[in-house]
Amino acid sequence: MNNLPLHIVADENIPAVESLFGSFGSIRRLPGRHLKREDVADADVLLVRSISQVNAGLLAGSSVRFVGTATIGTDHIDQAYLQEQDISFSSAPGCNADAVVEYVISCLYMLAAEQNFELLGKTVGIVGVGNVGGRLQRRLSGMGLNVLINDPPRAERETDSNEQFTALEQLLSEADIVCCHTPLTTTGSHPSKHLLNQDNLDSLKQGAILLNAGRGPVINNQDLLNWHRQREDVTLILDVWEHEPAVDAELAARVRIGTPHIAGYSLEGKVRGTFMLYEAFCQAQDILPELTLDDCLPAAELTDLTLNKTVDVRQAIDAVYHPAADDRRFRNSLLDTVQQPVNFDRLRKEYPVRREFSSLTLHGVDSDSVDGRLLLSLGFKLGGQI
Repeated sequence: MNNLPLHIVADENIPAVESLFGSFGSIRRLPGRHLKREDVADADVLLVRSISQVNAGLLAGSSVRFVGTATIGTDHIDQAYLQEQDISFSSAPGCNADAVVEYVISCLYMLAAEQNFELLGKTVGIVGVGNVGGRLQRRLSGMGLNVLINDPPRAERETDSNEQFTALEQLLSEADIVCCHTPLTTTGSHPSKHLLNQDNLDSLKQGAILLNAGRGPVINNQDLLNWHRQREDVTLILDVWEHEPAVDAELAARVRIGTPHIAGYSLEGKVRGTFMLYEAFCQAQDILPELTLDDCLPAAELTDLTLNKTVDVRQAIDAVYHPAADDRRFRNSLLDTVQQPVNFDRLRKEYPVRREFSSLTLHGVDSDSVDGRLLLSLGFKLGGQI
């Protein structure tokens, strides 16, 4: 596949494909959810997201020699088939991990203001401690929160680790906030599909918060709905849904913050995912990369903010991202039940530009102060007076 130019097929919603892959050949943009065999028959390179199922049914007889998914998850890719066909493959683990972490933190600060509790006094349980969960653990621990982690595959691999893993039932019963960040697996000794279900949901503490920004089927949504009818004391935050783009209307009505699988949709996360595929492609083709990630990122609309003398952490968070707007758009998309799945995809396709905390430099706060250290732990940059 070293002969250029190449034919490249890419999901229409993957950013920066033209700037990163344009020098390699022609690019054809298509809706990822509806890719067909004839769409990729003459393609050399296929770039997808999590909504495209890449397997023999799609690729048999095609010219594709490189498949890249600009996502952390790979459950939509038949990697065994790719290996059998000697098709190079790359994913983008960790590309949008910081975006998901900041989605979680923003949601929790929003709830803390609504429900009048102090976030720093809570115990957070993280189920699945990989790229996203691990970064969430480090950021929350850096903020001073008590964090419990559950990850049986890691616990089995890391017998000599200093990490203290907690059994799922114990975590559910002790954590004030439970965050799910596992990949979706259906095989092996610890499958994650329906990990939370009617058998263990009732272990959640009274008044707990349950958040899923990993994969929808990790929580059995029908069980969650039936259970929540009796346990309305638990606050639900769902960014992912078991049968998306179809969303259960009653479950959505019970969720305090509902969003259409956009937790990782920061501009940095999206572009970083494409850039990781660019690097992997260059390596596979023995090409020296000529571009950097910064070459593809525009300046943020808001780069500096001076905080009031009485530092309000939420002021800084809200200046970058406030989940209420996403929740409102999501609820409006549910009003037309026939069009709801189409609306779900449209919200993702037309998602407004969102930046990460690191794009904002805060002024008026001392980096050695308690507030300064907290803001640095959250991921903001600190500057002097302006």
